[in-house]
Amino acid sequence: MLTVLSPLAARAAERLGALRHLPALVRLVYAASPRLLVLSLGLRLARASLPVLMLYLAKLILDAIVAEHARPHPAGLGPENWLVDPALRQLGLLVAAEFGLAILADLLGRASTLVDGLVADLYGHAATLKLMRHAAELDLAQFEDSAQQDRLERARRQVTGRSNLLFQLFGQGQDLITLAAFAIGLIAYAPWLILLLAVALVPAFLNETSFNREGYRLAWTRTPERRQIDYLRFLGASVESAKEVKLFGLNGYIAERYGTLAARLLADNRALALRRAGWGGAFAALGTLAYYLAYATIVWRTLAGQFSIGDLAFLAGSFQRLRGLIEGLLLGFSQIAAQAQYLDDLFSFFAVVPEIRSPADPRPLPRPIRAGLVFEAVGFRYPGSETWAVRGLSFHLAAGEVLALVGENGAGKTTIVKLLTRLYDPTEGRVLLDGLPLSAYDLDDLRARIGVIFQDFVRFSFTASENVAVGRIDARGDADRIARAARRSLADGVIDRLPLGYEQPLGKRFAEGVDLSGGEWQKIAIARAYMREAEILILDEPTAALDARAEFEVFQRFRELSQGRTAVLISHRFSTVRMADRILVLDGGRVIESGSHAELQARGGRYAELFELQAAGYR
Repeated sequence: MLTVLSPLAARAAERLGALRHLPALVRLVYAASPRLLVLSLGLRLARASLPVLMLYLAKLILDAIVAEHARPHPAGLGPENWLVDPALRQLGLLVAAEFGLAILADLLGRASTLVDGLVADLYGHAATLKLMRHAAELDLAQFEDSAQQDRLERARRQVTGRSNLLFQLFGQGQDLITLAAFAIGLIAYAPWLILLLAVALVPAFLNETSFNREGYRLAWTRTPERRQIDYLRFLGASVESAKEVKLFGLNGYIAERYGTLAARLLADNRALALRRAGWGGAFAALGTLAYYLAYATIVWRTLAGQFSIGDLAFLAGSFQRLRGLIEGLLLGFSQIAAQAQYLDDLFSFFAVVPEIRSPADPRPLPRPIRAGLVFEAVGFRYPGSETWAVRGLSFHLAAGEVLALVGENGAGKTTIVKLLTRLYDPTEGRVLLDGLPLSAYDLDDLRARIGVIFQDFVRFSFTASENVAVGRIDARGDADRIARAARRSLADGVIDRLPLGYEQPLGKRFAEGVDLSGGEWQKIAIARAYMREAEILILDEPTAALDARAEFEVFQRFRELSQGRTAVLISHRFSTVRMADRILVLDGGRVIESGSHAELQARGGRYAELFELQAAGYR
């Protein structure tokens, strides 16, 4: 039997369902700082009973003052009388006790704020590291999917600051204890006042709940626009894009596009804020009306002699505090439920698991590689695409062989590199290493044996030494290895000219940074491949910014230093490609020709045609 929930029940279920991530948040915060979190909870428990004690002391003080005012004092009220008169001495002790509680409440409040701030900092640090580490485990396909990018953006926005949700939850517990103490005192005098408060404040709670839900949905649906706004903000004020923006006169276009998107978001937020303020004001007025109705009743009963002046102060103060506590608890719960929805953005990202992983019982990688790599009828389609990037692809890359891949853009060259490095797994067919599928080996171990430099390599705003060391970051303290890698890629000449040499910060993002030309950056990037000292080297168009002579020198050095290593070269310059032992010509994701430079030239096929077209440009 199907049960159809009413709209109210469905909304309540949605609210409560959002709280399912609170235990996970508690575990995250606790892991960041167990002792401080327990201390924060203890401080709040200690503060919970102080407001009731202070208000009750105020009642006793007022009643004592009224009594003393009615009692004659023949000797006067000098300081000496406060020490010898029992009633005055008791009044003085009550005032001193209230003063002591006030000091204690202030100290506990400051300590709680301090501890909460420390815990929030530690949690933000721990949660950011967890986010970065989890993101590093995800597949390349998950990074390239726009929906996953939206999810990552939402998670990144929630990784800091959500510790406040836990402290708000602790605050709710503290307020509940305080509320219970006030309610006990109030019920003893006038239990119907509690019912009046609830009737006045529940509508305000439901109103706030509704607007919190609407605010979250607005934030969720506007994530793509926010990402575009962040990107436009980056383009409009970034050293990486400054040249093109200035030369192409894009400032106005970027600002206009940013303004259009931002105005749309601001209009949505403004409309929501106005409606929220209007309804919130109306329900707040209802709560105020309830308070003064109760206050008038208490005053009337005091005048009738049913309550003392101290009782009046205690009841009026208790009712006012209860009103604030109940309103705060109801709205606080609504806010906690609303913020808990944002936690879903964070923990749903943590729940994303990579599809490309190491097997439970990985086989040891062969050392050294003997048979090489084999593509067996490999086909691959990028996620969301109906077009095959490669299909029916079969070839053998022998151990110690230098293989070049040639083809026009979109022929499948870079896709082959991604399959070799298990950034993707084939849609069909297999890629074998020494007779076993790549998926049989430990993923980290496999990638550690491969050195790859892509055309769109990252220009890290690190020192020159660190920019080379990223090829084998665990060896960043090995200065000799870094210098050796730089010499092999001819980057040593670039680094030697820098004012601080290997310790020179690169890029213009930070102070004292020095930017390099495109060709100089590429030599630094190629050094990373040598830094890795891997058995398999892959250079995917890494020399596009080099002139013909510099590229020839780099690849000549590469050919000499890759002796005994398996290597893959991708380049549009045939003067470089001809250095390979064997050349594969790709078209539409298939191998259409294979052979050495001389063999392919003699056949007069596609390779010979492309070679002649390029050679004609130099004549």
